Amino acid sequence: MADEDLSIGQVARRTGLSVHTLRLYERAGLLAGEVRRDRAGRRVYSAWDVEWLMNCVKFRATGMPLATISRLAQLVREGSGNEAERLTLLREHRQHITEQLARLHDCLDLVDTKVASYERHLAAGATGDPWQQQPPPVPGTGRHQVG
Repeated sequence: MADEDLSIGQVARRTGLSVHTLRLYERAGLLAGEVRRDRAGRRVYSAWDVEWLMNCVKFRATGMPLATISRLAQLVREGSGNEAERLTLLREHRQHITEQLARLHDCLDLVDTKVASYERHLAAGATGDPWQQQPPPVPGTGRHQVG
């Protein structure tokens, strides 16, 4: 093997993908280049293959479906002339990530509110569950406020 050629095990270590997943990605058409073989028939990867696979890891971490990654890889394999379609796929996925981030920010706001409430509760020396405490009474009615 040449210096830049990598075995499937080396690629697995560099990408964090298992050997099984790398083989699955190849069968599913997720690689942007053809997997070469050495004289013994073992898979041989390039640094560019590793870079593409690291992109795939990030695409998957953001929820990009395997079918979309496969289509993007196919377009890359086909070469120039289809950049507009690649851009469309990436813009659609960018919108998905933007929506996902908005949902996560909403969740973070909830957690931040809970953390702040517990910090105030504990700093005041209060005991018991702060969410189960009775609300203060409404002045002059004897009833408790709700909410």
